[in-house]
Amino acid sequence: MQNTFQAINPATGETLVGDFYESSTEEVNQACVQAAKAFKTYRKLSGADKAAFLERIADEIVALGDELLERAHLETGLPLPRLTGERGRTVGQLRLFAEYVREGSWVDARIDPALPERQPLPRVDLRQMLIPLGPVGIFGASNFPLAFSVAGGDTASALASGCTVVVKAHPAHPGTSDLVGKAIRKAVEASGLPEGVFQLVGGRGIDVGMAIVQHPAIKAIGFTGSFRGGKAIYDAAVRRIEPIPVYAEMGSTNPVFFLPQILKEKGLSLAQSYVDSVTLGAGQFCTNPGIAVIKQSDGGDAFISQARLAIKNTKPVPMLTQGIFQAYSSGVEKLNGVSRVIVAGTSETLVDGFSHGTPTLLSTTADVFIESPDLEDEVFGPSSLMVVADTRDEMLKVATNLEGHLTATVYGTPEELEEYADLLEILEQKVGRLIINGFPTGVEVSHAMTHGGPFPATTDSRSTSVGTNAIRRFARPVCYQNFPEALLPDELKAGNPLGIWRLWDGKMAQ
Repeated sequence: MQNTFQAINPATGETLVGDFYESSTEEVNQACVQAAKAFKTYRKLSGADKAAFLERIADEIVALGDELLERAHLETGLPLPRLTGERGRTVGQLRLFAEYVREGSWVDARIDPALPERQPLPRVDLRQMLIPLGPVGIFGASNFPLAFSVAGGDTASALASGCTVVVKAHPAHPGTSDLVGKAIRKAVEASGLPEGVFQLVGGRGIDVGMAIVQHPAIKAIGFTGSFRGGKAIYDAAVRRIEPIPVYAEMGSTNPVFFLPQILKEKGLSLAQSYVDSVTLGAGQFCTNPGIAVIKQSDGGDAFISQARLAIKNTKPVPMLTQGIFQAYSSGVEKLNGVSRVIVAGTSETLVDGFSHGTPTLLSTTADVFIESPDLEDEVFGPSSLMVVADTRDEMLKVATNLEGHLTATVYGTPEELEEYADLLEILEQKVGRLIINGFPTGVEVSHAMTHGGPFPATTDSRSTSVGTNAIRRFARPVCYQNFPEALLPDELKAGNPLGIWRLWDGKMAQ
């Protein structure tokens, strides 16, 4: 008999209605085999047909209406307005990828026509473009039950590239995942596509996920979650007989550097904005600022005092799961146990809740931070560590000693930013997105966005999990040499029947 589990309301601890099955190893195997079989057909779909399919998925998700939002609210504790916005982001990125593949230039077509008269040797006809990798395994995230889950950015970008997908639903929101999965399957059927284009499996343990990673039909992995989970998946993938790429976004503490002059001018308002960013969504965004670096000054002292006051007045809200709440509480306790790290401020609002994480600010000095690498580790939740530097050189030393992060921010006046150009140069080597005078929470879904960064923020700093460039994770280049015109893909034919931009003999042309 198959094992079942139920979702838990994180705000109350209540067990929610609905039984969900733990997928067996055989079911995972069958899903991967079906995805491989469907890939033979799906990979050949035109950009226009893939675009129509992605748009149909978006329409089917919208058609779920309030039922989807209400179930996600019960399973995550996230407020309905937040979930409404996240649904908009989810269908928006599906439609953005639809526009992208319909236009078609993403395949990066490159054509070097034959030069039979070239001396001392002739050049053969060479044509290159990106093609899809194959079936992709995708892991839903806990903190975005829609936008980074079953129909999230990894699924959208993989389907846009021409890959089929096997998605492991996150066990924290199985009902939400099931609803979205049914919407995608409906879109598959309505589009006349093979059933294996989209496969959904689930379970609470690691066995289901590892069965996907280790299946020989799977050619890449997309993951958003903890460092421990992402690293375990990466290690398993590279140990396969055929190693495969893992694009794991594993978290970040997103340091924010506040320069002295701007704190003198705007320190009080910045302190409130900083606390708002730290505690947004109970601190359960991968871009919440977990570190603030402040130069010791009058402006810096006022900033810290105001931040302490702001955190005291911040109301705790439910975290996504009891497990995440417990990990957060342990993480704050661990930081507070480091010598010369103190609790600078904590929420004084009492809430009778099941998994409400207490907003907390801690502080330490630059020298302690530099000597204690563990202080840089992400504590997933509404806390942040304020690092106080005595000098400009100490601020630079803190930056130099940072590991890889998704983002880094520098707040400063125009004059200060020029003066601290060396700080920006250091941080450029540490992150995927460098921000001036703006907090990192909030990730625009666009062509230019990079949501990635050097290890340990991700397993591959060359990639992004947000924005249209995410499609390249699931494609590879193929060169066609001396092919007859009739056998070439439309993207590479001499007459350019698709009208896409191509690199023709070293020059961009359409």
